[in-house]
Amino acid sequence: MPLTRRQIYRRRRLLVFGIAAVLIGVLGYGTGALIRPVPAAAATLEAPDALAASLVQQTAPVSWPGFGRGAIGAVGFDGVLSTTGEQTPFPIASLTKTITSLVVLDAKPMAAGEDGPSITLTEDDVDFYYDTIAENGSAAPVVAGSVFTQRQMFEALLLPSANNYSISLAVWAFGSVDAYLDAARTWLDAHGLTGTTVTNTSGLGATNVSTPSDLITIGKLVLADPVLSTIVSETSAVLPAIGEVENTNTILGQNGVTGLKTGTDDASGACLLFSADLQVEGRTVTVVGVILGADNHSILNQAVLALLQSMPAGFHQVQLATTGEPVGSYATGWDEAAQIVVASDASVLVWQDTPITVTAKARPIEAGASGSTVGSLSYAVGPGAEGGATTIEVPIALDGDIAPVTPWWRLTNP
Repeated sequence: MPLTRRQIYRRRRLLVFGIAAVLIGVLGYGTGALIRPVPAAAATLEAPDALAASLVQQTAPVSWPGFGRGAIGAVGFDGVLSTTGEQTPFPIASLTKTITSLVVLDAKPMAAGEDGPSITLTEDDVDFYYDTIAENGSAAPVVAGSVFTQRQMFEALLLPSANNYSISLAVWAFGSVDAYLDAARTWLDAHGLTGTTVTNTSGLGATNVSTPSDLITIGKLVLADPVLSTIVSETSAVLPAIGEVENTNTILGQNGVTGLKTGTDDASGACLLFSADLQVEGRTVTVVGVILGADNHSILNQAVLALLQSMPAGFHQVQLATTGEPVGSYATGWDEAAQIVVASDASVLVWQDTPITVTAKARPIEAGASGSTVGSLSYAVGPGAEGGATTIEVPIALDGDIAPVTPWWRLTNP
């Protein structure tokens, strides 16, 4: 039986509505698929233990002698690196003259290459000479009316270790020994040298004391001064009224030794505050050390040279990261993938087995161009590192393109 007009109309309407419903559904799905958020790809990174495995360094023995007490440090490194024996205050004999020199320079500064003002010695200075002889102290001749530069005065007290010239220099700078001692106490406090006490300018007697760690700090201050650092490295000098004087530090130039000051006293024994330039993996490291309480300087010098010979093996130039080194990867749900690599080199000089830990972090991404930074490696280096404890940040980057998700993938991956 033929359909009625009403039935035909109804069927056409159902067809139209059905097609519309399908179109609306398709359109809605497509729109939703195209605009819905796609989860960003998370990085897969190397485990911290794996990243830090190559950073662990071996310790090397330090050849300390079986006598006395001492410490070693290095310029650019905090505090001391190694010690031996008691670390309490101990008589330091003529090592005191390094303090005298630094305190005088604090009041009467000199620039690099300068000789400083002229100083005319008087009968008072002659009296200081005879007083020093009477005390059985180390002395150098004095002629009233002779003229020294400030630098030459430092040479007289530091090279032949003349006690009387330490007095003359302090009185010239401060007006009296008592005024100098007041200034010295203020200077020591300002530098945090709480284990150090000075009672005269020369170090004669048992009451001038310091700790090995304080002496390392003092030695670094001497090296940092452009005048004193050159004087303590001199093997000899020619001075007015005295003539040629020789440095009492007879191991200058051996095993890289560049200074600093000898000391000898019944209370302290033989002492040496020393500095040396050591070759460490293609670079120079300046070390500062001290040994107190040796029986004599021959034994002491042998011990210092053996100690210096053992030290380079204790330093390590640690390669933290190398450009291009893979440390992880990305893989997206839409079949894009790329490695994560180190974006710059980084290294650090450390002493012995200074601890180094590493943390890796990388942000989730939806797309990225090759070479773009996606995170960092954070290296926490312990206090035995050059410059002290620190954190070194190294960028990490994509080693290939991560293309964004395509419309087709969105439509075919509900």
